Amino acid sequence: MKFNPRTHTCGELREKHIGENIVLNGWVDTRRDLGGVIFIEMRDRYGITQIVFEPGYNQDTHHLAKDLRSEFVISIEGKVRKRPEGTENPQMATGMVDVMVDKLIVLNTAKTPPFQIKDDVEISEDVRLKYRYLDLRRPKVQKNLLLRHKLNQVVRKYFDENSFVEVETPVLMKSTPEGARDFLVPSRLHKGKFYALPQSPQQYKQILMVAGLDRYFQIVKCFRDEDLRADRQPEFTQIDVEMSFVDKEDIFKIVEGLMQKLFKEMLDYNLPESLPRLTFDEAMEKYGSDKPDLRFELEMINLNDVFADSDFRVYKEAINKGGVVTGLVARGCGEYTRNQLDVLTDYVKKLGASGLIWIRVKEDGLDSPTVKFLSEPEQKNLIAKLNTKAGDLILILAGARLKTLSIMGSLRLEMARRLDLIKNGRKIAMLWVTDFPLLEWDEETKRYYAMHHPFTSPRIEDVELMKTDPGKVKARAYDLVLNGNEIAGGSIRIHNAELQSLMFKTLGISEEEAEVKFGFLMNAFKYGAPPHGGIAFGVDRLAMLIAGENSIREVIAFPKTAAAVSLMDDSPSNVSEEQLKELHIKVR
Repeated sequence: MKFNPRTHTCGELREKHIGENIVLNGWVDTRRDLGGVIFIEMRDRYGITQIVFEPGYNQDTHHLAKDLRSEFVISIEGKVRKRPEGTENPQMATGMVDVMVDKLIVLNTAKTPPFQIKDDVEISEDVRLKYRYLDLRRPKVQKNLLLRHKLNQVVRKYFDENSFVEVETPVLMKSTPEGARDFLVPSRLHKGKFYALPQSPQQYKQILMVAGLDRYFQIVKCFRDEDLRADRQPEFTQIDVEMSFVDKEDIFKIVEGLMQKLFKEMLDYNLPESLPRLTFDEAMEKYGSDKPDLRFELEMINLNDVFADSDFRVYKEAINKGGVVTGLVARGCGEYTRNQLDVLTDYVKKLGASGLIWIRVKEDGLDSPTVKFLSEPEQKNLIAKLNTKAGDLILILAGARLKTLSIMGSLRLEMARRLDLIKNGRKIAMLWVTDFPLLEWDEETKRYYAMHHPFTSPRIEDVELMKTDPGKVKARAYDLVLNGNEIAGGSIRIHNAELQSLMFKTLGISEEEAEVKFGFLMNAFKYGAPPHGGIAFGVDRLAMLIAGENSIREVIAFPKTAAAVSLMDDSPSNVSEEQLKELHIKVR
């Protein structure tokens, strides 16, 4: 159907356009018929304009407008006028004007949509995802996608200005399962062989450093075939970065510059020039998490020194076994009832704690079933160490170090929610967490696994420990944390074949297995690999946090459900026997 190109968008018209003849194209948002005069709010992604069909102005277009319904696609020609006095809408960008319609073309009709195309409508997520093409018309969803677009543009501009080269790496690669499960792609041409979709471009970007590219970045899709949690997708987007001849301070400088630029341009927020830092051990001791939320106070306190000589069995056993006694003060919660305290106890028990010790701080001393096990000096030292006062509530956990700290970290967040500390705290709290353990021990398989990935460099001073006490080795690794969410992680890499071989040996990977999985990278190292390091940002989570959303699905155009299903196009789906036969695959 022939129609004229638009002269303006539906969010563009202002008082300066009064008297102009214009053309608009878009969708019918709402329709009102007031005593014969028909008012249509016409929508595109730029905004909404009110158009008017008046029988005394143009009988033909008014007659056609009677059939218009929500989501019809239309093109109109008309004259911009100032809205009659008293009908202005200052809440709309175009609310001081409307358009008297001279010509109407219906480009397409539409069925009644299963939900209203507007924000703040109660719709189940399954319905939204099934009709995603309609959900994407809503202003809030479009705003999130435009935010993500702007984020990508800022990133590309920043890295280009800092001499980075954008290089696309393969989507079909060799399967090297070490971490999450690979998505496998069968090869039709090579019977019985498979490609894998990349979990990250890790090995390719290291090879780009060997190749002398010096500074690389890429906004790239990555894939992990793992059991999904509520806020995780089988495919996700990374800002992938690698640099040669650098140490972690060089990485920090580049990343902090990017974050400053991004938050200034996206939110008009000024980040500090240098972000605070915590080591992994400090973060766990103070906040019970390697991605601590620092928007509010409420630090955990190590109480091992207070109870170093305690006769209380719970504390004594934890300390003697190399564990921890950790405390948290909930200010003003000293009047919690026994029922409220039982709820907190059940909360930590579900996380794996054997129990929770609570102590109310009263004017005349401490009140708790466990106080009788504490000496007078221990009670005084406890009050002094925690800096408590009457009306406070002390919460204590004791046990194996990392497990106990992690549970207390979860309790810290729970108390913050109860006390509205998160809502009332700083809106943006960003920091670095450094010096992670290089390896973590798995009791089930009786072997070490790389905490980040097997190409992460140990601290130089810890290399000898890899042969004698691998569990004590710290990594030259770092995470960037925003409001309790890890938004980026990286490390300085191993860049020589000898140290990489030692790493594989420590991980229980034989020379033969290493050659099969990583031989091409190991061989590349033998031809002059520079020292290098990098970082990768989770774009979905970063965009979610900047947009102020609670789920990454709100900033992804076509997300999958928590069960990794696309309801809109019904994938994954069955394929024909003929296709399977071509790929030499038989489904049992």
